[in-house]
Amino acid sequence: MDIKLTMRQILDAESEAIKSIPISDQYELAVNMIVDATSNRHGKLVTSGMGKAGQIAMNIATTFASTGTPAVYLHPSEAQHGDLGVIQPDDILLLVSNSGRTREIVELIDLAHNLYPQLPLIVITGKPESRLAKAADACLVTADAPEVCPLGLTPTTSTTMMTVIGDILVVCVMKAIGFTRNDYAMRHHGGYLGNLSRKKE
Repeated sequence: MDIKLTMRQILDAESEAIKSIPISDQYELAVNMIVDATSNRHGKLVTSGMGKAGQIAMNIATTFASTGTPAVYLHPSEAQHGDLGVIQPDDILLLVSNSGRTREIVELIDLAHNLYPQLPLIVITGKPESRLAKAADACLVTADAPEVCPLGLTPTTSTTMMTVIGDILVVCVMKAIGFTRNDYAMRHHGGYLGNLSRKKE
């Protein structure tokens, strides 16, 4: 196996996949929904996903929390055993599922809306015709690109695109709420980033 050749093929494939993510008005809608829920109504962003998508959802939540938007990750299975109580009426849901039919995530929609019927919902998925996508108030679709996994099964390209979409949301919300370097420093008291944020530009 030629490692360098494989590396180049993967870099090319994932770069092309990222560039093919559809740009749509759904992003503006999603950003406005997050700002309204968290800044105007003082709720929080609750993200969820299962498996690899859940790890992406957790990363999105922690990145939002560190940049001025209250956010938590809710494990969809634990939600069925009491953790659903973390959701409050002014919150907003961000659910991540490449297939758009992950059982635990589909069930989470029903559970959350049974608790608070008007809870707004953003979905990141690769399947715009899925049940999850159709239930969303804002649906952010990844490109229909094959996984770089040689079996075509392991979440690789799809999770890269989900991560990028999460970054887009975080950066746009930061700009929308006017999040500053000083705001960042107030939330990072230790480590390299904490020290860097307190240095004068």
